[in-house]
Amino acid sequence: MKRSLSPGVETAFWSLLTLAGYALLASLSLHATRGADNIAAIWPPSGYFLALLLLMPARARAASFIAMAVASIAANMLSGTSALVAAAFTVANVAEAGAALWLIRRRVPGDLSFMEPRAVANFCIAVLAAGALSASIAAALLGMLDAASLAGRGLDFFLSWLTTVTLGLLIVAPPIVMLARLIDSRALGNVPRATIAEAVALLIFAAALTVACFSQAHFPATFLPTVAVIAASYRLGPFGAAAGMLIVAIIASWMTGQGFGPVAAIEGSQKGKILFLQFYFITLLFTALPLAALLVVQRRLAKRLEQSNRWLLQAEAAALVGHWRVDLVRWTIQWSDQAYRVHGLEPGEMVGVDYSVEQYLSEDRAAVRAILRQAVQTGEPFEYQGRIVRADGAIRHVKSHGSIERGRGGRAVGIFGTVQDVTETVENARILEAARSAAERVANTDMLTGLPNRRHTLAFLDAALVGARDQGVPLAVAIFDIDHFKRINDDHGHAAGDEVIRRVARRARASLRDEDLVGRFGGEEFVCILQRSSAQAAEIVAERLRSAIEAEGRADEELPPATVSVGLAVYDGEGDIEALLHRADQALYLAKREGRNRLRMAA
Repeated sequence: MKRSLSPGVETAFWSLLTLAGYALLASLSLHATRGADNIAAIWPPSGYFLALLLLMPARARAASFIAMAVASIAANMLSGTSALVAAAFTVANVAEAGAALWLIRRRVPGDLSFMEPRAVANFCIAVLAAGALSASIAAALLGMLDAASLAGRGLDFFLSWLTTVTLGLLIVAPPIVMLARLIDSRALGNVPRATIAEAVALLIFAAALTVACFSQAHFPATFLPTVAVIAASYRLGPFGAAAGMLIVAIIASWMTGQGFGPVAAIEGSQKGKILFLQFYFITLLFTALPLAALLVVQRRLAKRLEQSNRWLLQAEAAALVGHWRVDLVRWTIQWSDQAYRVHGLEPGEMVGVDYSVEQYLSEDRAAVRAILRQAVQTGEPFEYQGRIVRADGAIRHVKSHGSIERGRGGRAVGIFGTVQDVTETVENARILEAARSAAERVANTDMLTGLPNRRHTLAFLDAALVGARDQGVPLAVAIFDIDHFKRINDDHGHAAGDEVIRRVARRARASLRDEDLVGRFGGEEFVCILQRSSAQAAEIVAERLRSAIEAEGRADEELPPATVSVGLAVYDGEGDIEALLHRADQALYLAKREGRNRLRMAA
């Protein structure tokens, strides 16, 4: 507990709390219920002191142990126990508290929480071990002090002490620790009044049922308090279980000690009655407290699951991803809300297994079926993409990933998958591809003529040369330029010159075969790449090109006539395109020297 006290005052506070509380509880317990060997049926002071040890700061524990010892000796002596026996009992109780605290700190990291099943189990183990140690010490010391009175009853004394002390630790410590931490953390201030009223009513109900059960012996109704404690556990959690158990233990112990109730009416010795009552408490405790802790875990898991599902739905909606599962045994399908939205349906509408596949366009449907069928047969994860027709008639691109669920024997029992609307991604990819293609065309195209530019022409020629060299197919290159083009520009202007270049480009492209290429090299110069053409065939194509340009130039009345000179070179094992182009260029110069408007073949 957090207190703004100086260390000295704080130590004094915990010491006085220990002294007063332990003395009062010990005196009441010894007075109310006694068992064999003058040992109470339940020893609440042990649980009270352990709770204080778990709550107090470490620096206050030594003084509190001293205060506890004083209170224990005083209470035992006031009840008529000799000083030596009282001291022996006190030593056993001190050892029990110290051992329980050490084991709890060792087995439970951090503060002990009765909300965790593992922590509850470790607490019970520590308490049982400490009770066994305490009973052993008490039996040994009492045997040394009064061997005659303990002769033949050593085991009975050990078991009686063990159950009495252990029950005190198990029943009293948990509710005190939980209530103190609730108060210290100010959590009670945030609890609705209706919840507090319900808690009070449940605990009063547990007390009333216990009084009704243990105030009479006509009806063996010891199960009734169990109902109340289970109800408190379910509604209030571990605190309800611990508080209800404490109320039942106090009332049942006191009334049994006064001779009331079904336990007191059992025929037999007082020791047998007390053992039965202790067994009743242990059974009720080990039913209620673990159950309450498990209910807390279940509620936490349910809350986390609810939160995870909420986040999943939000993530699916943001990413346009839904999930689905096909039960191959029952042949049913389940869709998430987003899967319905992807298909243009309202969540919850009835759909069959075949519905989602039938929504794919016919050209995609067969491929989807084949992929799913193969996945079921092989058990491998799958992925496919296609186009579906939504309920509103819109066509959307969707992508699915999934895996196969296998049951016993490796048999496929289900298919789990996701479905994602990737229409925007596909459209964006198409736009990007179109933009890339357009950019590539711009980068490879001469803007004046629309023909491949010098860069593209050289790249095409390099690939054609590799093919000719590796595959042994013929290749020819023709270089031509417009005769007296400077004169056309000077006499008719650059605009007319550009139109002449365009006209030559159109006619040259129309004169070639589909597998051939003509590109503008720069200015009025062009290059033709004639693939799979022998020398004779290449010469025929090049001459056809020259003649067509000459004929169109004469027929065009709006632009000045123009002719071209052509140099042709056939691939002859050149190592690179520069050597082949050089030969064609030499042939072009020869054609120009011999009068222009003619074709010449490189040697």
